[in-house]
Amino acid sequence: MNENLLPAFQRLFEVVHELREKCPWDRKQTKESLRHLTIEETYELSEAILEDDWDEVKVEVGDLLLHILFYARLGEEVNAFSTEEMIETLTAKLIRRHPHIYGDVQADTAEKVTQNWEQIKQAEKKAAGTVKKSVLSGVPAGLPSLIKALRIQEKVQSVGFDWDESGPVWGKVEEEIGEFKTEVDAMEEGKGDKAMVEAEFGDVLFAMVNYARHLGINPEDALEKSNQKFKRRFEYLEDKVDEAGKDLKGLSLEEMDVYWEEAKSREVKGS
Repeated sequence: MNENLLPAFQRLFEVVHELREKCPWDRKQTKESLRHLTIEETYELSEAILEDDWDEVKVEVGDLLLHILFYARLGEEVNAFSTEEMIETLTAKLIRRHPHIYGDVQADTAEKVTQNWEQIKQAEKKAAGTVKKSVLSGVPAGLPSLIKALRIQEKVQSVGFDWDESGPVWGKVEEEIGEFKTEVDAMEEGKGDKAMVEAEFGDVLFAMVNYARHLGINPEDALEKSNQKFKRRFEYLEDKVDEAGKDLKGLSLEEMDVYWEEAKSREVKGS
């Protein structure tokens, strides 16, 4: 074990407690006031990961660690739990849920590990008298919808409710796209309504998330990378229009597309 780790952690622990006692801002915070800041820090870490910026990952992981220790301090103040109890609880859970490492269970694939994890988790809840009827009860209601769709599919996959191959999943995507187009056509002909179009569009997205999962693609990461790519290209377009002394609003879509294609070509060439 790194001999510098424990002293460094102890010093951080002491600083967090000292700030809680002496800093006006830190003294004012509650778990409720920190909640949205923790979410913000998580997204900042996510952005650093997508940008493959290890220096920024280090900073953002540290910020999240600060939040974790702060919540632990708040727990201590109301005698809910101590930092030691939090760490011990986590350690015990990791050991219980990895019987292929700390026991004699066989699990040679990541999928088998996930199945074991979910089964052990359900058994723990049942023993504690907190088990709910649905496998999906562990999916937080507050998750963003794209991530929630992925977690729902991962949960049901852990109990065998899933296709073994990606072929049938793509068939489902095509089926949902067809149903979506049917409702769009009906609405345009005055025979349908927006609610049905919206419902079918949601089904298309859900099916696409499922297909991405089967391909080993995280749909949230993929969409965010597309967001960033679009942002880069559009900002290039804006810069070029400004350099030409033109007004973006006065250009036709065809004129804008010239700059857009330039941006795409630059990315392909790596410039």
